[in-house]
Amino acid sequence: MRVLYFGTYERDYPRNAQVIASLRSAGVDVLERHVSVWEGRPNKWRAGSAAAARLALAEARLFRRPREDFDALIVGYPGHLDLTAARRAAAGRPVLFNPLVSLYDTFVADRRRFGRRSLAGRALKRIDRHALRAADLVVADTRADADFLAGLGALPDERIEVCFVGAEERIFGPGWSPRQPFQALFVGKLIPLHGLATVLEAARIAGELQFKIIGSGQLESLLREPPPNVEHVPWVEYERLPDELHHAGCALGVFGTSEKARRVIPNKVFQALACGVPVVTADTPAARELLVDGTSAQLVPPGDAPALAAAVRRLAEDAALASRVAESGLRVYQARASERVLGERWRGLVEGLLQ
Repeated sequence: MRVLYFGTYERDYPRNAQVIASLRSAGVDVLERHVSVWEGRPNKWRAGSAAAARLALAEARLFRRPREDFDALIVGYPGHLDLTAARRAAAGRPVLFNPLVSLYDTFVADRRRFGRRSLAGRALKRIDRHALRAADLVVADTRADADFLAGLGALPDERIEVCFVGAEERIFGPGWSPRQPFQALFVGKLIPLHGLATVLEAARIAGELQFKIIGSGQLESLLREPPPNVEHVPWVEYERLPDELHHAGCALGVFGTSEKARRVIPNKVFQALACGVPVVTADTPAARELLVDGTSAQLVPPGDAPALAAAVRRLAEDAALASRVAESGLRVYQARASERVLGERWRGLVEGLLQ
C-alpha cells in the first residue's frame, strides 16, 4: 500500500513526523508531496501579507496534478487550507485529514488573538468547516477532540476516527535515571494551553524543589522575574530533549483551564511516557482516555497550583512511587501509543477507506 502525505504541513512537527514513521513501521510506502511554508519561521502563525503570499504560492504549486502513484492521500498538520488542492490531487482516491487542531479554537478560544465575532474569527471557523467536510475521514488525536471537531464540521460518526499522537521512537525511548537534586521539567511553547502561570505558582509553593522550564512563546513575559527555584532555558534542540527527560525527576504536562486544554494530550506527555519518566498533568477527559491517576500518572485539577505542587512533592519524596508511576506510564505507552500500535491503527484506517 502506498500513501501520499500531502500539503504545506510542518515537516518536523512531531505529529507529522510520528504519523509518517508509524505508517512506515507498519509496512506502508509513504511518499511526500510537501511545499514548505512554515519551516524555520519562529512567528509562523503571525498574519500578514508575506505569510498570505507564501500560502497562495504554495497552494498554486500543490494544485498541480501529482505524478506519484498512490492509494490514498493524507493531508498533514497544519493543512486546513490544503484540502481543495488535496481533492484535486487525489483524483477520486480517499483523502484523510490529520488536523490536530481547529484554527478557530486555537486563535479565538485558546490564544484569544481574535474575537469570536470578528471577521478573522468567522473566517477561521469557515476554513475549519470546509477542511473537515472536504475529507473522507478526519483523524483526531483524542476522543474528546474528535467529538469537538465532529460538532464543528457537522460530521457523521463514520467520518471521524481517533489515533493518539505518540512519540518519535528514533529519538524518544526508555532510559530514566533522575539526577539529584530532584527537578520537575516543563517543556513546551509558552501558550495559554500549557498553564505556565499555574506551573510558576506551583514552583513558588514548592519553594524547596527545583523546576526547569524549556521553551518560549506568547507568555514568556511571565518569566522575566521567575521564582528563584525556576530555571528557564528558551530553547533546546529537539534531539536533546530525551537527555533532559531522562534526568528529570518528573515531567510536567499541561495545566490550562480552557476547553481546548480539556481535549488534548500534548506531544510532550507522550514523549515523557516513551522515555519512562513519571508524568504530572491535568486531570481532563482527554488525559483519562490514556492515563490513570496514581498509577500511570499523577493527575491534578486544571489550574490548581497547590495540587500541582503537592503532586510534584509526592514524587520527590517517594522514590518508590515515582518508579511505579514511571514504569506504569511506559507500559501504557507501549501498549496503546507506541509506533507499532499507532502504525497498525493508521494502516487500518486507510485500508478501511480503500475497502
